[in-house]
Amino acid sequence: MKSCPVLLRWAGLQRQILVFRHPSAGPQLVKGTVEAGESAEAAARRELGEEAGIGDAVLVRALGDSTDIVPGEIWSFHLLSRSDLPDRWRHDPTGDRGGTYEFHWHLLEDADAAGFDPRYRRALAFIRKRLAEHGLC
Repeated sequence: MKSCPVLLRWAGLQRQILVFRHPSAGPQLVKGTVEAGESAEAAARRELGEEAGIGDAVLVRALGDSTDIVPGEIWSFHLLSRSDLPDRWRHDPTGDRGGTYEFHWHLLEDADAAGFDPRYRRALAFIRKRLAEHGLC
């Protein structure tokens, strides 16, 4: 199972989602494998700390699971909150020797046009759908 923390902010009337540029794999969402004995929520918080350097985000709500992101995988999504994050920052992720990640905010509604891999486009579509279903638009 994969766990994907979702951080949003508003830019005027538009929602932005936290994304990063991987040095060799392009734009991505924070996500990672749920470890044995770990809840998907705990994994979301851990991955946010390891990949983005954010260690104190607060759970807003679980957004649910999807089996439509990658065949054979379950992705679990959790909406988290953390105020006072900068517009951009760089972070050297724990355990990844692939280089420094460059974090920034991207318009959620425009995510399909940003060069995301198809699995991240499917994940973003799932996030938009679940936010709408929960009245969090």
